[in-house]
Amino acid sequence: MTSDHFATWKSREALAEAMIPMIGHLYRERDVTVLVHSRSLVNKSVISILKTHRYVRQIEGRELAIEDTFPILQALAELDLGPARVDIGRLAVSYAEDSQGLSVEEYTAKAVEGATGENKIVQEGPRDVVLYGFGRIGRLLARLLVEKSGSGNGLRLRAVVVRKGGEDDLKKRASLLRRDSIHGQFNGSIHIDADNNTICANGNTIKVIYANDPTEIDYTDYGIDNAVLIDNTGKWRDREGLSKHLRPGVSKVVLTAPGKGDVKNIVHGVNHETLRDDDNILSCASCTTNAIVPALKAINDEYGVEHGHVETVHSFTNDQNLLDNYHKGNRRGRSAPLNMVLTETGAASAVAKALPELTGHISGSSIRVPTPDVSMAILNLTMGKETTREEMLDYLRHTSLHSTMKRQIDFVASPDSVSTDFVGSRAACIIDANALIVNGKHVVLYAWYDNEFGYSCQVVRVVQHITGVEYPLFPQG
Repeated sequence: MTSDHFATWKSREALAEAMIPMIGHLYRERDVTVLVHSRSLVNKSVISILKTHRYVRQIEGRELAIEDTFPILQALAELDLGPARVDIGRLAVSYAEDSQGLSVEEYTAKAVEGATGENKIVQEGPRDVVLYGFGRIGRLLARLLVEKSGSGNGLRLRAVVVRKGGEDDLKKRASLLRRDSIHGQFNGSIHIDADNNTICANGNTIKVIYANDPTEIDYTDYGIDNAVLIDNTGKWRDREGLSKHLRPGVSKVVLTAPGKGDVKNIVHGVNHETLRDDDNILSCASCTTNAIVPALKAINDEYGVEHGHVETVHSFTNDQNLLDNYHKGNRRGRSAPLNMVLTETGAASAVAKALPELTGHISGSSIRVPTPDVSMAILNLTMGKETTREEMLDYLRHTSLHSTMKRQIDFVASPDSVSTDFVGSRAACIIDANALIVNGKHVVLYAWYDNEFGYSCQVVRVVQHITGVEYPLFPQG
């Protein structure tokens, strides 16, 4: 029996090894991202590919066999595909349930016909991106943009704007991008060109521009045109301040903090479709807003939300002090690594901008805790109708797999999950199935979220949407 298990494992390892060059070719040559139940397989190791297949067991109740997805991938590799995202996990499941009698090749070709032949997306070349600021979120955005550079026809990180910190500024910026105490080593190669003041990351040349104010820069001087600028400093949050970034070479500005006034606050997966072509200034709201809004929408859509309170247990941030010292905010001057700090959050009020139907129905508060990353939102809600715990779990599980918010809402049923398990999660929130409490119309829902990386993924999704490089997903429906 032991030898049988080992033989099966070795066989599956061989299939995963054979998958890697096909996945890489599709991604780099055709801008096709291969997924398994919304999880990308691009640049993944053999073990990561196998673990991704096994993870499906937690949410579907059974393991997805790589023996089923491998023929689907082989069929994809033979097709003349254009830019797309293809979920071979969902294709394998639907093929197993199909009764048309088609071969794997026929079924796969039919499922992705919207990305082949005359239906292929015609790319006009890469879209320039500029990062204004290079802190926690800025560096994670840089990692994601480099990772998603694909064939070079999608988003292209061209420049980073910072204030110069010293003679060795470039070297230190590159070092911080290369190594991160929470998110680990950069996945690839980084070197600097001091003569041209650039950082080269996996072949992407990133100009480091030193400036004290947006109005000092003409981006066309650096060959940058029609760029999306992502302001991750949070210094300007209204339209007047953010308009300073609309300089020669920049056509759109995206803020990684809650916008003020008439600036649209966008949560991808919930209200990104409200954006118009002429929206040149927008906000991606906060990490907490991105975590709670998808979960609130899911529950409101199915059960209705009469009123509720959201409590966030949030990791400390650079806004707080390491040791007790003066701070303009209440309590935030007390030592972050030594205390739980009760503080305010604007996430509840921001819900109204993304989900206007819940205006005035949600209150919120926050506790900062001595962990460096990954937070939790606790949604204490009174719904419009009664349900059971089992019914709600089935609904949330299905939402995480098959809804339009499957990239925002993840689902975990492990009895031993703790915060560090979700470092690097790309979802906006992860529903903790074992913690869910349902009592008639009352529900208490616990949702984890990587307040750094998960939020950065949401920002990139918004940028992909407004630039037209958010490629269609197959199978559709």
